[in-house]
Amino acid sequence: MVSLQSTCRIIMVRPACFCFNIETSISNPFQNKQYADLSLSNQIQEKALLEFDHMVEQLRSHGVHVDVFNDTSSPVKPDAIFPNNWFSTHSDGTIILYPMLANNRRLERRKDLIETLIHSYQTTAIIDLSVYEQRNQYLEGTGSLVLDRINQIIYAVRSPRTNEIIIENFIKLMNYKKPAIIFDSVDSNKKAIYHTNVVMGIGTYVAIICLESIHDKEQRNRVVKSLEEDSKRKIIDITNEQMNQFAGNMLEIRNKQGEYLLVMSKSAYDSLTNQQRNMIEETNTKLVYFDISTIEQCGGGSVRCMIAENFLPQNIGYS
Repeated sequence: MVSLQSTCRIIMVRPACFCFNIETSISNPFQNKQYADLSLSNQIQEKALLEFDHMVEQLRSHGVHVDVFNDTSSPVKPDAIFPNNWFSTHSDGTIILYPMLANNRRLERRKDLIETLIHSYQTTAIIDLSVYEQRNQYLEGTGSLVLDRINQIIYAVRSPRTNEIIIENFIKLMNYKKPAIIFDSVDSNKKAIYHTNVVMGIGTYVAIICLESIHDKEQRNRVVKSLEEDSKRKIIDITNEQMNQFAGNMLEIRNKQGEYLLVMSKSAYDSLTNQQRNMIEETNTKLVYFDISTIEQCGGGSVRCMIAENFLPQNIGYS
């Protein structure tokens, strides 16, 4: 089976109690602490719903199949809007569940969502890695892992949320043939980046990455060599300031017509130079963006974090 980098089916979770997550803010400097004011909670939730609904509407208007699951109000899950951290799906029918650092993020794992996927799509295995939480070891899905699905190469930034032992287990379980490219990445304040998908994203033809965040020259050269020679991608190098605007947190998806869409936030799009936009569009990839400023500033995550890709083969008769 030929692996595709992107899918035309995605999963999103409509938030019930979106708010500032104190637990995750310890390791996520992208969360704006102004949103920690409890008096703003209702206003934040209302704005997040408007941004979420508009994003779903726009995605569907571009021909993307979006399965929306409603978050449950109890227990409260501030980051339920970011489902890509607790599960991933794969074209061989595998679903993987991941270990999460924050206790209140572990509540996001939902049996009913997985059961719906099993009923609607062809699944061959469910691999539950959440047991690693008992050892205080974590790997937060496609936040920690940026996957070159075509060439089966993992790119990962070291952080408290990304454990190398679990990455090695992932490689064995998914029968990846090449070792992971693991590196260190820091922001302009030299604070470790919490998730790999803030630093970089990989499409079919391009790789967006903040190379200046990789201070170790040997590591940086290794990443570049792998992206260009092994992954065979055109590198779009972004700056630290662009990364701060979530320009690394993009995701390539396809619509029903087979067109490539690179989805991102408005802040990410606005941060790109004309040259960078042209380099991406030269690969027949359309740039699509959404205004999710409340979600970004409060949650510290952007468009890519809000999307769980669905690579599971369809059951006959399901559309």
